[in-house]
Amino acid sequence: MAIKSSGRASKAIAAVVAVATSIGGVLYVNQTPASVELAVNALIIPWEGLVLKSHWDKYSNRYDICHGDTLINGKPVPPHMTKTKEQCHDMLMTRVVNDFYKPLTRCIKGFTSLPVSLQASLISGAYNFGVGAQCKSSAARFAMSGQFNTACLAQMAFNKAGGQVVPGLVNRRGMGDKQRIGEAELCVTGLAK
Repeated sequence: MAIKSSGRASKAIAAVVAVATSIGGVLYVNQTPASVELAVNALIIPWEGLVLKSHWDKYSNRYDICHGDTLINGKPVPPHMTKTKEQCHDMLMTRVVNDFYKPLTRCIKGFTSLPVSLQASLISGAYNFGVGAQCKSSAARFAMSGQFNTACLAQMAFNKAGGQVVPGLVNRRGMGDKQRIGEAELCVTGLAK
């Protein structure tokens, strides 16, 4: 699969960067890192969707709610839980900053100085397959060594669930689909600037 820059990814990046402010070399939208805003709005929400009543996830064999949350306050999501759209968005932003962005800044040397699109792609990947796996990934190693394009492509290896290649994960990691931007698509588009 050929990974290339796209106009839709360029628009998503430009929308975040246009309202961002640089503080100490890190771009922020209000008080949220721009890479978190980009990951949440361009990648996580479109791919995870929104479920306001907990439902059974056949891939992870547990209940989830909102944007794929499987834990609430450290406890598994129970059946019949409900949340509002606003509660889900607030939980998502807090969780992405605290549980994904901050840990990635500690395990990937120079994370905050990486291109915003690469940061967003790594955050989205960590949200989907875990911080531990992301920190140990070849994508993280390539990012730290300055091989940004290769880092964008390396994350595409995380395309399986339950030991099987899942077409939706192939799309999410690569060039997306008609409605959604893919992680590698967003990532390489940001490098083309």
